[in-house]
Amino acid sequence: MPSSTDAKIDAVVSFLRDAKSILFVTGAGISAESGIPTYRGIGGLYDDVDTSEGVPIEEALSGDMMRKRPELTWKYIHQIEAASRGAGFNRAHEVVSAFEARFERVWILTQNVDGFHRQAGSTHVIDIHGDVHRILCTRCAYQTTVDDYTGFSPLPLCPECTEPLRPDVVLFGELLPLEKVETMEQELARGFDVVFSIGTTSVFPYIVRPVLDAKLKGNPTVEINPDTTMISGEVDVQLPLGAVDALDSVWARLPTP
Repeated sequence: MPSSTDAKIDAVVSFLRDAKSILFVTGAGISAESGIPTYRGIGGLYDDVDTSEGVPIEEALSGDMMRKRPELTWKYIHQIEAASRGAGFNRAHEVVSAFEARFERVWILTQNVDGFHRQAGSTHVIDIHGDVHRILCTRCAYQTTVDDYTGFSPLPLCPECTEPLRPDVVLFGELLPLEKVETMEQELARGFDVVFSIGTTSVFPYIVRPVLDAKLKGNPTVEINPDTTMISGEVDVQLPLGAVDALDSVWARLPTP
């Protein structure tokens, strides 16, 4: 590992020595090493190409399309789920979970819908875009949890009212869940001693805001991403590494409690 990267890791460790509260903002990059395809277009399945129906993938995966043509939305939900099936959390998720036992207050704000943070043991998770393993009825109160979509029909129907089911995720054009937004606002208002941005391109304002808020308050900020993003020039330390390498290295250098 280059010495400049070593120095950056040491700087991150120095931020954590006296920290009591930590926020991890995570995106597709933290799960990419588990084999989960990143977006746009799920790792190239739809890169810059319309669907076979002649509509952009974002339109096919929209709340409006789910209401009008749920069978079309489910066609691409099935493709995405199948491409990710069998994957599980990785060492980066494990390290983030381990922080909860090491520090007084640790929260995760994730854009990912794979549920890996909770599966790895994290408890304070705001999955702002939902979780594909939670299945809801589009009409009644029926809901269930599944490991994967094996056995689902092309258009899964509710066993109680026969209306279409859907994953509990935020589709394009839909609002963020109010309860999760309120939790996010409450925790951000309390502030965090250190804020990490991991594996996200940081294009959504609510994903950028925690980093910029911390910077304004003079609290350390860290980006873990092999690519340059919109916030790379704003953070105190930018680690150009994958999530597993970066977090494992930081964890290994933390002093014994």
